[in-house]
Amino acid sequence: MKVLKSLLLLVIGATIGIATIKYIKPDLLSTIVSTEMEADNMQADEEKPLYWVAPMDPNFKSDNPGKSPMGMDLIPVYADNSNGPDEGPGTIRISPDIINNLGVRTTSVVRKALHTGIRTVGYVQYDEDQLIHVHPRVEGWVEKLYVKASGDPVKRGQPLYTLYSPNLVNAQEEYLIALQRKNERLIKAAEARLKSLAISSGFIRNLKKNRKVKQSVTFYAPRSGVIAMLNIREGFFVKPDTTMLSIGVLDEVWVQAEIFERQAGQVKVGLPVTMTLDYIPGREWQGKVDYIYPTLEASTRTLRVRLRFSNKDRALMPNMFTQITIHADKAQPVLLLPREAVIRTGDMDRVVLALGEGAFKAVQVKIGRSDDNNIEIIEGVSEGEKVVTSAQFLIDSESSKTSDFRRLNHGMDMDGMDIKDEQNKDMSAEVDGVINSIMVDHRMINISRGPIAKWNRASATVDFIVDKKVDIADLEKGTKIHFVFTIDNGNFVITDIQLKDSEQGAK
Repeated sequence: MKVLKSLLLLVIGATIGIATIKYIKPDLLSTIVSTEMEADNMQADEEKPLYWVAPMDPNFKSDNPGKSPMGMDLIPVYADNSNGPDEGPGTIRISPDIINNLGVRTTSVVRKALHTGIRTVGYVQYDEDQLIHVHPRVEGWVEKLYVKASGDPVKRGQPLYTLYSPNLVNAQEEYLIALQRKNERLIKAAEARLKSLAISSGFIRNLKKNRKVKQSVTFYAPRSGVIAMLNIREGFFVKPDTTMLSIGVLDEVWVQAEIFERQAGQVKVGLPVTMTLDYIPGREWQGKVDYIYPTLEASTRTLRVRLRFSNKDRALMPNMFTQITIHADKAQPVLLLPREAVIRTGDMDRVVLALGEGAFKAVQVKIGRSDDNNIEIIEGVSEGEKVVTSAQFLIDSESSKTSDFRRLNHGMDMDGMDIKDEQNKDMSAEVDGVINSIMVDHRMINISRGPIAKWNRASATVDFIVDKKVDIADLEKGTKIHFVFTIDNGNFVITDIQLKDSEQGAK
């Protein structure tokens, strides 16, 4: 019974359907089909790329898909559907699929302290505060030398050399004559002369006791250390201006390092320093900045810095090559971005902002200090904004074709004028200027303009957009002009240009 009812319902439904089609007008049916086909075609047109570009060379364009000159698949570029934010000229939009294929990654602008470490190299030297130079006080001949080479260790009171000098012989005789006469005044004067000639107190006591003049006098080390420099040999004739040898100590050493001129402001006396040596891997020495030299090396544009390190185990030896890290003071929190996010071209530094919903724009930034991973951003972006860190060069090359590199939402225009203040001013002015460059395709002119008295603005070089009604065919680089411009949404738009035959002042 149920089967019969189901068959009956199917027959009735089919009959109604056939009757409905029979009574529909043929032209109405064709209209419905045509409308559906047009909708499909419109959807296909909307999704059809405008052109294809090479991933590594956005200037290479093709009307059809294929391979780039480098053998890579071309990337489709679709028409702008006006979705997402718009920050003026240079804003481009990329479909989610292309964003995924390019591997676009973003990061946020953060505010935190930048702990900078200045890395450089240095050379170990003796502590010159404790370096002693040995000179003779009289002329004479070196009869015996007890130290043979630089680097030999010496101890305080150890004999260094024996000197024969007629002046020393005469001084001894004068002392003995004074003792013989028992004249206290002469004795004190003769003894003072011997001491002034660097004769030791023990030698004077023996002379007073034995009453015998010695032809040669032995001189001793005034302190313990190592021979830093040896400038004599046995038989040398020496004078008071002869530096015979130097004695240095290694319990504490100096390290001479050089830093670049731009880093000079970050270094202060007393800052901690970490030092490493290649021949002792894994070990670090901790020291401090002892002195900053007052002059800059003209040839290398570097500043010398003296560092001080303890060296109780004598592991550090003069002339060793070292790696130095000077730890700068902890700074106040600043805006930071990863180093790879900043595109540095030489003419300007810029980043690619991720505006959301597939919209991107290249903007100019002003950078400050940097470390191994991060770089300080002084102007151009705000905390929390998204910046592209991967595939940004391809996006930047496309955005830079039309970008003015401005941030209209940051309250400043390209002439440094506050947009809020501009709303209370007369929005047009006329002034003289000289054309520096012309971008005909974008109708943009860079002009060095004169001062604008009514706005209290000094002379400046500014990019201007030329209204479509203004003819720029006769303009070229170096042309002197008199022009009228208005401020429209932060843009400087030229509404009239006249070639300047004679000098005219700004109005």
